[in-house]
Parts: sequence; C-alpha cells; structure tokens
Amino acid sequence: MPIRDRPLILSLFEMGSVVHLSPGTWTHPEDQRHRIDDLSFWQELGGILEEGKFDQLFLADVVGAYDNTDDGLVTPVREGFQIPALDPVTVLGALASSTEHLGLAATFSTTYEPPFAFARRLATLDALSKGRIAWNIVTSYLRNAAQNFGLEDQIEHDERYAIADEFLDVVYKLLIGSWDDDAVRADASQRTWADPDSVRYIDHQGQYFKVRGPHLVAPTAQRLPVLFQAGTSLTGMAFAGRHAEVVFLGGGSTETIRQNIETIRARAEESGRDPQQLRFVASAHVVVGRTAEDAHAKSEQIDRYRTSWEVLRKNGRIPSLDKYRAEELVEDIIKRKDPGHEVLIRGWRAGQTVGDIQNSQHGGGRAKNGLRVVGDPVQVADALGRGADESGLDGFNIGNQISFGTVRDFVELAVPELQRRGLARTEYAPGETLRERLFSTPGAARPHQSHPASRYEDPVALRTPAEAFDKRLTPA
Repeated sequence: MPIRDRPLILSLFEMGSVVHLSPGTWTHPEDQRHRIDDLSFWQELGGILEEGKFDQLFLADVVGAYDNTDDGLVTPVREGFQIPALDPVTVLGALASSTEHLGLAATFSTTYEPPFAFARRLATLDALSKGRIAWNIVTSYLRNAAQNFGLEDQIEHDERYAIADEFLDVVYKLLIGSWDDDAVRADASQRTWADPDSVRYIDHQGQYFKVRGPHLVAPTAQRLPVLFQAGTSLTGMAFAGRHAEVVFLGGGSTETIRQNIETIRARAEESGRDPQQLRFVASAHVVVGRTAEDAHAKSEQIDRYRTSWEVLRKNGRIPSLDKYRAEELVEDIIKRKDPGHEVLIRGWRAGQTVGDIQNSQHGGGRAKNGLRVVGDPVQVADALGRGADESGLDGFNIGNQISFGTVRDFVELAVPELQRRGLARTEYAPGETLRERLFSTPGAARPHQSHPASRYEDPVALRTPAEAFDKRLTPA
C-alpha cells in the first residue's frame, strides 16, 4: 500500500454527556462515563489520546434537550441521551492545562448568543493552549434550544445560516482586525504595554449584530482558531465553502462523501477561496482486537448493552417516516414543515425520497452515522486507508463507544499499524499550532490568505461591508 504524503487526521468524537452516539453503552460494566463530571475523566482521556498521537479531541454539544415528541423528557433523561451535557468550552479549558500537544475542538452555536462574548472565550482558550483550539460551528436545530433562549420556536434553517454568516464576520473582525500582530510591546522603559495605534474599534453594524469593540484579548498563536463545520444541507455546504477549514461529514457511502467533498470545494472556489485549503473528516466507529475473533466478540458484547435506536426514534432523535410513502420526496416534507423536517434538512439531497432515508437507516440506524469497522489491526488499517482513498477524506472522527476501552484498544492496537503504513503520525512537532498540524504547514499558524478572515489583516477592511468581499451563495 503506498505511503501517503501526510498522515490521516485522527480525531476522537466525544461529548460531555453520558450518551453521545452510543446509547445504552454506559451500562457496560467497564464503562467510565459515570465520571464525566470529574476532571480526572478528561485528564485520563487526554493522556490516552496524546499517547496515541491523536491530532485532536472533538467535543459535540447541544443547547437543548431532545424533547420534541411522544414522551417529552422521559426517554432522554432516563437514557442519559445528551442530557446532562457539560459545556465543551469549559471542559477544553481544563484540558488545556493537562495536555501539551492535543488539539481541542469545541462545538458552539452561532444562533443564540452574541459574538463578542464568545470571541473572547475562544481567544482565551487559544492563548492558554498556545494555539491548539478549533471551533466547530453549528446553528442548532432543536426547538427546545430556541425555547431556552426566549423564543417560542426554532428560527428557520436558512435564516440561522444568515445569522451565522454575520456572526463569523464579527468574530473575524475581532480576532483578526482589532489588534495588529505587533500591538503588544510590553516595554517597561516606556510604560507601554500595547501600542494604542495598533488596537482599534471594529464598529460593526449589521442586520443581526452591533458590536463596537475592541477585542479584549491580545493576538494569539493562531489569531483565529481552526474552523470546523458539519452542515451537509445545500445551504450548509455553501456556508462551509465560505468559511470552513475542516468539514466534518457525518457518514454515508464513499460515493456520497466524495460528491459532498467535490460540491464543497466548488462552493469554496466560487467564494474566492483556494479549494485545496480545506480538509475533510468523517465518522468512523471502530472496534479493534488482537485478532478478528477477539474484535467481533468485543463488538457483540458492546451491542448487548446498546439501547435500540427505535427507543430514541420515538423521542424525535430520528424522525418517524412510517406515515409517508417511500417514493415521497423529502423536499416536499421540508417545504410543508412537517414534524422532523429540521432534522431532514441537515442531510437532504435533491431528488432524495423517504425510501432513500429508510434504506440508509437499515441496521438500527448506526451504519448511516459513519464507517463501521470491526477487526484486527490490519483489517482496521485496511478499512480506514481504503475509506479515505475511495472517498477523498483526509481523516476520521473516531467514535468512543466504551470509555476508555474503545480508544485504548485503538491506541494500543490500531495506531501502530497505521503508523507503520504512514497513515498516522509518529510524533508531535514541538510548539506547532493545530492549524499547522492539520494542514502540514509549519510556520503558517493563521488562516490561509484566500480565507475571508484574512481580509481583516488590513484595518481598512473593517470599514468595508462584508458583501463587498463575499460572493454570497444561494442553493441552486
């Protein structure tokens, strides 16, 4: 098998919750998820990931409960399904002090909180971690999330992305435009900490936000943390093309993933960006053993503790499609705003039918959430390498099923085989930022010059409307 010009991106997909994507497995006798609100849980996890030379820990998040149908809060609370859920930004702040190299990615929604306060927290994390932070941008789709911030119902999908566009513009102005690189002088002889001529207001006035500035955090190693985004709706892919540096594709066939990658690269090029300055990762659920028989025995044991997705489906995690004809177009359900339409928007493709989605949910709903691999180290490395080559992926977000057995097995058994093939890094580069690592660009810690954030390196751009720079895209 040929050696790649760079290793796969290895990320662990986690959440500060008892259940993330493996419902019921917290009941496994070896699982440690009862410790999620104990700092030692996260310190131990960070240590395992650094031992395995993982690129990063990726924390998912929600700001509402899955209470939208049938039994309300009963099922999610009883099952621990993404409730309780710790704030990922706070968790990563603690991990910044107990890890030295691990990238730390937090999910945060642009829909309900003002950009100034979040930009300050984000930059603080990047400063304390010496440039190891990423932000996974989401717009949120739960009705309960909207209600938690004073709204009666969810803001419409496309308007949430319009809000996100402006939110990002404000963050760019604050983190890139408000301070010059050399603003901090720390000159005791002149009693000057920072040059006043190098710090400025941003005076943003837009449709959704009005922010005076200046930014309150001095320039950090990356200036702007790495931007992740996971939307695969038509609007979401256009948004990714404008803003994302790393795109998280949840699952699907290798052909679907390849098509999504091609679409997003095309959207990036249409926005004036270099389409090669994006990276793509997808979910992978891996159970590895010393032998194939050992791996399958572990997988079967884990499955015995799982909660059926049917139990969660009745609570709206997966919309019920039984009332629709298999040949009905998903587009029509979305247009009517039927219950569950917000979930369907997220992965909708033109021409997709109800039957298409039902087929993708075959096998309990797990297969559609990413590549599923059960086998010995050679089989796992074969599957991950082949999956990346066939789809055009740059790496994988590895699902954690049993804490910490799943990730320990991966580090001890799969990683050495991946390293032998050049598919995983063998060492960290001292002092590198997360952006330098993910893009294999030593010395290039800030966003690429074609990224829209870079325009604010020129302070004059702060006085120029964003629309003068961007080619705003609308779904075809």
